[in-house]
Amino acid sequence: MINNQTCDLFKIPYFQFSQMKKYCPEEIPNIKANYKREWNNWKETILQVSRQLGSPFAEPHIEKWCNGWQVRAHFFAYFEYEFNRNSAAILSVILNRRRLQICLDWHCYRADRSQINLQQYNQWLDNFDFARFADFELWRGDESEYNDFLPVKQHSAADLLLRSDEDFWCIGKNKEKAELDQCNVVQFITDTIRELLPLYEKCHR
Repeated sequence: MINNQTCDLFKIPYFQFSQMKKYCPEEIPNIKANYKREWNNWKETILQVSRQLGSPFAEPHIEKWCNGWQVRAHFFAYFEYEFNRNSAAILSVILNRRRLQICLDWHCYRADRSQINLQQYNQWLDNFDFARFADFELWRGDESEYNDFLPVKQHSAADLLLRSDEDFWCIGKNKEKAELDQCNVVQFITDTIRELLPLYEKCHR
């Protein structure tokens, strides 16, 4: 399943097939085989989480390992309630070269057809319970997924003020690469999503 070594899949010099064909054509079959193998493990992990979560969750969205012209720089999946399937507020799960990340997120690519707008998403910040989520981490939506993030307990209410109408925060938990071998990944994802549900539901009130 998902472990420390899985993150190393993404430590490749080129992600676009056109670049691979130019600079390392002999590596393409191996890269494809590695991606397919690890993506199948990723898919099974996400499906196990889905079975644990049950109703009222919809089937998870699991992004493919490539889009035809490049392999992914990370694996991405997200969860949502069945009755919020048209919402850009999602519970996302990302595995990249640095870590595993589970968070409440605003899916910008779906914003133009979302059943809620960004201001509604940001309702989860209203009367935010700093004590309850002290061990979670916070980061702005435009930050890199590879950045270092501060825990909630190191933030104040003033820190969470939005800078513009397009600004938003993500909240979640991150398990660093070195920690994955000592982690029950399925349980960690499942538990984190459940802990985030009050905030997810607040976006849709």
